[in-house]
Amino acid sequence: MDTALWVLGRGTGVVALVLLTVSLCLGILVRSRTTFAGLPRYGVTAVHRTASLTATGLIAVHVLTLLLDPQAGLRVTDVVLPFLGSYRPFWLGLGTLGLELVALVTVSGLLRKRIGERAFRAVHLTSYGLWPVAVAHGLGTGSDAGRVWMILLTGLCIAAVVGFGLWRLGDDFGQRPPARRLTTSASRGL
Repeated sequence: MDTALWVLGRGTGVVALVLLTVSLCLGILVRSRTTFAGLPRYGVTAVHRTASLTATGLIAVHVLTLLLDPQAGLRVTDVVLPFLGSYRPFWLGLGTLGLELVALVTVSGLLRKRIGERAFRAVHLTSYGLWPVAVAHGLGTGSDAGRVWMILLTGLCIAAVVGFGLWRLGDDFGQRPPARRLTTSASRGL
């Protein structure tokens, strides 16, 4: 029977993956300097930041609950030193690596004004590597990884990131469409 800690650990991991996906896609939108869903650019930035920080909090709960749950068998060393765990060491190690990258990106984001824009952007680029590490960790260690709903959810996350990534790499990324000239009867001299 599932314990409350086990369920909370699994659930926070799944929701964190969804929020990391949302955050990555919104981060690409922020970089494009476009609006989304009626939000001005600063609104997209605020939602991106909120999704990122919420994902970070959920990851902290995910790790903490699995540390406290005897059924999970997670040790403090597993959280700090990647690839040394006794349970699926490679996949668990990816989770540890992802946790360290989340911490790095979060701290750089919170210290953005102190470290400067160039350092912030350099560190923030690791988000592009963080996301696939998190996906692989979930697929390799997640107890729900083989369930249809989780496969579909992970597929949707992958499709979203691939779609936004292709747009990010496209030639028209960040270009605003040309402003349409209003043709009125006054402007035509009628």
